[in-house]
Amino acid sequence: MSALVETEQDKVVETFNPTQPGPVVLLCEHASHHIPAQFQDLGLAEASRHSHAAWDPGAVGVALNLSELFDAPLVAGRVSRLVYDCNRPPEAVSAMPDRSEAIDIPGNRNLTPEDRLARERSIYRPFLAAVDTVLDRRQQAGTDTALVTVHSFAPVFHGRPRDVDIGIVHDADARLANAVLERAPSLSHRKIGRNDPYGPEDGVTHSLKLHGMARSLPNVMIEIRNDLIGTPAEQRRIAAELHSILAPALTEVGLQAGGPPHA
Repeated sequence: MSALVETEQDKVVETFNPTQPGPVVLLCEHASHHIPAQFQDLGLAEASRHSHAAWDPGAVGVALNLSELFDAPLVAGRVSRLVYDCNRPPEAVSAMPDRSEAIDIPGNRNLTPEDRLARERSIYRPFLAAVDTVLDRRQQAGTDTALVTVHSFAPVFHGRPRDVDIGIVHDADARLANAVLERAPSLSHRKIGRNDPYGPEDGVTHSLKLHGMARSLPNVMIEIRNDLIGTPAEQRRIAAELHSILAPALTEVGLQAGGPPHA
């Protein structure tokens, strides 16, 4: 039998610019709607597999642009959050939901403890390891770091329109979020809210707590309405806007924000 070789499509996590010295480490847990073949599409129709329930459309494009603007690492998930949501701990029902928004997920029904553990080991733990590798390297090098996670949200949820363009989400450590929100009025054409449309009570701050607060790093989650970032040009525009308020906010919390990489 020939050795199993990991292909590009088999990757569960990807790290961009892992050794770059910019002041942030970026995460995009929901960067892909890919469902590995062994899960047989989780029994979902194509429209469901490509919907917001399966991933965060546009988020990784914004995150990649921020990675360039800050000359900073980005760790991105490569598997649909319907298989395993890397922004949830293994014990959370929402880590492997059998229903998401209005979509039933047949392939997640009646999972055994062994099934759940297999997904944790094959998807969640490699993602954690990739993040830890980047953060440990920076800690050993004495590189000051903030953690910024990038997500998107649907304009309408359960039939109700969302009221914000961009959400600045935090848990108990609000240092960076406060500094960003102080500068939000400079983007007067955007409606920017605190812990909206999601907040800690919704279980969305797992990565902030695990990778940011546990290491005493300033941290924030950025949620962007996905109809604002549907094209590469829109993703570049939103990334530039976010950079304009994140960079001075990082300086306020004690990090040198720097600028885009030199050619």
